Amino acid sequence: MTDGQEVLVRLSGIVKRFGTFVANDRIDLTVRAGSVHAVVGENGAGKSTLMKILSGEESPDEGTIEIDGRATVFRSPRDAQAAGIGIVHQHFLLAPGLRVWENIVLAGEPGGPVFIDSARARREVTELAGRTGFPVAVDAEVETLGVGMRQRVEILKVLYRDARIIILDEPTAVLVPAEAEALFAAMRAFTAAGAAVIFISHKLDEVLSFADDITVIRAGRVVGTAVPAETTAPQLARLMVKAEMPVVAPRDQPASDRVVLETRGLGVRGDDQVAPLADVDLRVHAGEIVGIAGVEGNGQSELLAALIGRADATGTVLLDGDDVTALSTVDRRARGMGYISEDRHRDGIVLPLALRENAVLGYQQLPPVRRGPWFRRAEAARAAAEIIAAYDVRGGDASTRASALSGGNQQKFIVGRELLREPRLLLAAHPTRGVDIGAQAAIWSELVAARDRGLATLLVSADLDEILALSDRVLVLHRGRIVAEIDARGADVGTIGEYMTGARGGEAAA
Repeated sequence: MTDGQEVLVRLSGIVKRFGTFVANDRIDLTVRAGSVHAVVGENGAGKSTLMKILSGEESPDEGTIEIDGRATVFRSPRDAQAAGIGIVHQHFLLAPGLRVWENIVLAGEPGGPVFIDSARARREVTELAGRTGFPVAVDAEVETLGVGMRQRVEILKVLYRDARIIILDEPTAVLVPAEAEALFAAMRAFTAAGAAVIFISHKLDEVLSFADDITVIRAGRVVGTAVPAETTAPQLARLMVKAEMPVVAPRDQPASDRVVLETRGLGVRGDDQVAPLADVDLRVHAGEIVGIAGVEGNGQSELLAALIGRADATGTVLLDGDDVTALSTVDRRARGMGYISEDRHRDGIVLPLALRENAVLGYQQLPPVRRGPWFRRAEAARAAAEIIAAYDVRGGDASTRASALSGGNQQKFIVGRELLREPRLLLAAHPTRGVDIGAQAAIWSELVAARDRGLATLLVSADLDEILALSDRVLVLHRGRIVAEIDARGADVGTIGEYMTGARGGEAAA
């Protein structure tokens, strides 16, 4: 429905095939000027493919694209940018070795690419960041930033190019509620001048809160449209995947007295004498899920890096009472540490490799995959097949490259890999990032089942609903220190949010 508003984008009869697989099957999509339009659907439904077509990264096999009522053909992303379209992918396309401002102005540098006016570029980026509500450290190298901060850089990169239509793929996957609200407030200001935002999300509460229009895609086809005021989250979930919202059953037994993970004075050295993580003492028992809540950049990434052995850490890490502080990441994993990383493309999966190789990633030097000098491909293939079946990973078999899977199916595969070996401790960062309602329910169920079998889990998530649903206890990190320990039963988002932002508790442990 356009309600008399100008139509900014109209896609008609879009078809996209990859071999015999039809990713988009006669899709129609209408986006009004001045609106926020949500596109929802399960993993592999065709949402990202459709957005790649609109942003010029893919060409449709059939159908038409109209911008401002004029039919157009995008032969490259540059054509789409010239038409005022910008896209922020779920997995960012930044140059890690460059600074923030260099990434933002890349290919549009003031003064040209040879004689760059760096002072002007830094000034323009700083002004843009302040005006749009996305503050960034303009001189920081991107490779030093957390996932949430990298997303800000990606959004600023699009805004710097005067986009009128912004596509956001899972924009709040690693944002806490306050950050998500700030993001959509900024997007509202953007659309007030007649621009448009299209966003893909699996978080139905934010879809209903922030979208003006909703299009639901399933198996490559539009199966419904909705107006938030006239629909509910369960109705959307049933349209998307014919599944109910995930529910975690109350635990029927307390955590064990056995301490699986203990840290004493754990810290991570930082630049300029500023420690991003300092004096962290925590315990995780067998059969317990401990949630870590905090605004992005308050030490969550450093905590996981220190625990898995990837940071220059101080203090002590004990695993089942054994000091593993001096052990490498490989040795810690051999001792029973599982690890779901916050950035699956950077640390969790190797996209060019087949699923059989990815099924044993991190364990490839250990039996039964390794026997003497030999890598046993049959064992790797067996592990991949088991993960695919148990976690409903769609889009391929053991010989399929990981890059062929949708992001959500890649995530399900990673979770399955880490649980397959029955670790003693699981370090889980954003385990359901970018997955649909059905997959979220399945992953939650597996994590709870593993907990009930005695697995100790340290859960880091930007989704406070996930933290409260899964955790037995919640630890809040603020400025690299634990400022609160909260029983998840009866805890509320508001109280946790106050600790996360420093409004309560200060920097001393509560």
